[in-house]
Amino acid sequence: MNDRYSAAVDAIDAANAADPTTVTVRGASQPLALAHGQLATEWIDVLRPDADEALLLAGRAHHLRRWEVPRGSYPEGRGGYLRWRRDQKARHAHDVAALLAEAGYDEAVITRVQALVRRDGLGHDRDAQMVEDAACLVFLETQLGSLSTRLGPDQTVDVLRKTARKLSSAGLAAAATIALDAPERELLAKALAG
Repeated sequence: MNDRYSAAVDAIDAANAADPTTVTVRGASQPLALAHGQLATEWIDVLRPDADEALLLAGRAHHLRRWEVPRGSYPEGRGGYLRWRRDQKARHAHDVAALLAEAGYDEAVITRVQALVRRDGLGHDRDAQMVEDAACLVFLETQLGSLSTRLGPDQTVDVLRKTARKLSSAGLAAAATIALDAPERELLAKALAG
């Protein structure tokens, strides 16, 4: 890639490195938002080797500073969760614009990255689906174990079924390649079979 892409990635990573929540994935412990951005970019590279800069940057920034507005600051239940998720996407899109402008991107690229971070056009925009696939794959890779401990097997399978419905066929195939512990692998297999 080029210097402005590298500068934008460095700025996004620096912002996400301040996440106080850490996760151990692929044998390394790091801030959760940083891991999410880096892994999302990796998944996009795997699923779409010809991805353009806007798509890669959207994957990198899809959880930009997510910890700053915790889920607990919204009401419990599905409605509260959906509102929190929508508001987070809008905030991530807003915040990434300044980082991209500082790195030298023009308005057209910034607008495209913002749309992808928000997943505008999901259902008919192939790139929006790719960001959604990457986000879901990162969730499975980094949070399935803690989720199953917190929710128990039945609720976890329900969450996994909802996650699977968000994935494209390529995303579903990629989910099968994620290195999971045996209990998590069984829960995922049960969700995908049902």
